[in-house]
Amino acid sequence: MKGFEIIAESLVYKIYDLFGRNTLLSMLYQVGAAPGEIIAQKIKSQENREEFKISEALVLLLKQLKDYYCIQVKEIERGEDKIRLVIENRCFLRETIMNREKLKPGKAFCRIPKGYFETAFKKLIGKKIQNVDINFLKNDEERDLCIEEIIFYLK
Repeated sequence: MKGFEIIAESLVYKIYDLFGRNTLLSMLYQVGAAPGEIIAQKIKSQENREEFKISEALVLLLKQLKDYYCIQVKEIERGEDKIRLVIENRCFLRETIMNREKLKPGKAFCRIPKGYFETAFKKLIGKKIQNVDINFLKNDEERDLCIEEIIFYLK
């Protein structure tokens, strides 16, 4: 895994240097979005359904990813036009970025899982939501996880 870490880190720096921050963030998001579409199609095929409730999509997606992500829902807020979940997340990328000076939790490299999850949720939930947004809130170094929010904007 060390070889991957070095290549990933140098690639991130090179894209940033050549094309700037916005291009880097967009590219990393797209790296996650494509597999997000694939996992959504896999789940739809396995379940023989096209759309799921938010809670179903969350459970089915996390079941598929249990070897790569450890996510616990800590808080749920339901409003008239949105549902907000606060989660604790420990993903497979933490080991890769923790010892890298410029790669920090919640920064550029974390756009990959953001693209992955946002795309997968959009594909699984479909017309029941307008959009979904995942935001980094803070890094919990003591417990070695990230605190994030997932906001589902309802129609």
